[in-house]
Amino acid sequence: MYSTFNVSDNECRTCTNVTLKKLGTLQGVFGAEIDQITGKVVVSHTDEVSREAISEMLSALGYNETKEDDEKPLDYDEPSIWGCTL
Repeated sequence: MYSTFNVSDNECRTCTNVTLKKLGTLQGVFGAEIDQITGKVVVSHTDEVSREAISEMLSALGYNETKEDDEKPLDYDEPSIWGCTL
């Protein structure tokens, strides 16, 4: 079975492998993918582990679950007075 988690933005882009390894320590989890761009974590698991246990592990690792319809604020700089000069 697959469980999909929409997670809050995590600033640490280098800890993805650590997170995947920690998820793999849960009995019943046999695969996971983290998409940093969309903020989705997809976990492949058996019935041995509950969705709640996976969510707790993600939360402990810094990935807090959010609602799918939550809008992430746009991250952009203020427009420059210089514009684009080529």
